[in-house]
Amino acid sequence: MRIAVIADIHGNVRALRAVIDDLKEVAPDTIVNLGDCLSGPLEAADTADLLISLAWQTVRGNHDRQLLDRPPEKMGLSDAAAFGELKNHHKAWLANLEPALTVEDLLLCHGAPDDDLVYLMEHVEPDGRVRLATQNEIEQRLRGASAPLVLCGHTHVPRIVALGDSRVVVNPGSVGLPAYTDVEPVPHSMEVGAPHARYALLDRRKTGDPWQVTFRAVAYDWDAAAARAAEKGREDWARWLRTGYAS
Repeated sequence: MRIAVIADIHGNVRALRAVIDDLKEVAPDTIVNLGDCLSGPLEAADTADLLISLAWQTVRGNHDRQLLDRPPEKMGLSDAAAFGELKNHHKAWLANLEPALTVEDLLLCHGAPDDDLVYLMEHVEPDGRVRLATQNEIEQRLRGASAPLVLCGHTHVPRIVALGDSRVVVNPGSVGLPAYTDVEPVPHSMEVGAPHARYALLDRRKTGDPWQVTFRAVAYDWDAAAARAAEKGREDWARWLRTGYAS
């Protein structure tokens, strides 16, 4: 069986279409989406329409939630930009997303299983440095989730971590945003250093076998995506999209 895992599209319909084309080559049996689908100064409505038509199993990311749980004047710039494009049917689709799902023997979440704002495999130090979380830190954040393989997004960093009890955690990276800065819990940056659209493939021959994990990096017209962000006044997004660096 082959499962494709995508996450953190952030309204980047160009990157999403490139990943869809790549998926035709690798021919997964199932495609799952770990959320943060629309937020950003790109093409939120077009992205939503495409995802609705695809009907992938999708979990709700923190930005998907934030597009519905507060008024526009209380939203951040990226959420507000996306919200301005959304129609009622887009909001209804977001409202029906679940915060976590189980597919096969996989647990799907956005951040941690019970908190969409938690970095599951990274830790932000008080001075803003970001490091790999320890096994103990990750196990505490999983809070007893027993699935042998946990899929998460949120940090946009492709990563696989094996825990001491044989559980494995995988982040496929971000389809649509390869770098960003944030101010919570303290100012920090996340970056992967290249502008490609990222996703992951899981393969196994039969139930009970361990999953084999492959990370994919797909080229697309990131200069056009960056130009779109710049047109909407987000030079920070334009830099992130064009370079994969946050600074």
